[in-house]
Amino acid sequence: MSDLVLEPSAVPQPIPVREILPWAVFVGLLLLLALYFVGAEEGATSLIPGMYVHEFVHDGRHLLGFPCH
Repeated sequence: MSDLVLEPSAVPQPIPVREILPWAVFVGLLLLLALYFVGAEEGATSLIPGMYVHEFVHDGRHLLGFPCH
């Protein structure tokens, strides 16, 4: 019987904040845009005419607690 010793060949390196920050800002803007469409895209502030967006995100509105009717 032989004894095998496994040594890690790769050591994890921390990711610098300057590389994460642009992606974090991008994801944050996408989340804000999604929150707008789910929460406020109807009525006087509507960017897209009609009820298409409202009907598309209708269940998400109820899930997140936004009133819609």
